[in-house]
Amino acid sequence: MKLIVAIIQPSRLEAVKSALTEVEVFRLTLMDVQGFGRQKGHTETFRGHDLAVNLLRKVRLEIAVNDAFVERAIQAITKGGRTGDEGEIGDGKIFVLPMDDCIRIRTGERGNEAI
Repeated sequence: MKLIVAIIQPSRLEAVKSALTEVEVFRLTLMDVQGFGRQKGHTETFRGHDLAVNLLRKVRLEIAVNDAFVERAIQAITKGGRTGDEGEIGDGKIFVLPMDDCIRIRTGERGNEAI
C-alpha cells in the first residue's frame, strides 16, 4: 500500500479527477493549501500599492492505493495536472509514501481491504 500526495494547480483539479476516474481510482482527500516553489509568487496591486504574494494557492490530494494502482494513479495525475504538452513551472509535484496500515473505522477492516 502507498499514500500518494500530489500538489497541483487548482485549475487542473477537474482534469486530474477525470484522469483518476479513467484508471479506476475513485477515492481521494483534497485540501486547499498554499506553497512557495520555483514560481516564487507574483505581484498584485491592492489600493494602489504593489504587494508581493509569495505563497500561491495550490490543491493537495492524498490518495491511498494498493500497489497495483500506484503507477496508473501517478500517470493519471501527471496527465491531468500537466499544463499543455510540455508542462510548465508550477504544475506541481507527486510524492509516493509507504503506508504501513489502513483501518476502515466502520467495519474494522485492515490493509488492502480497507482501502
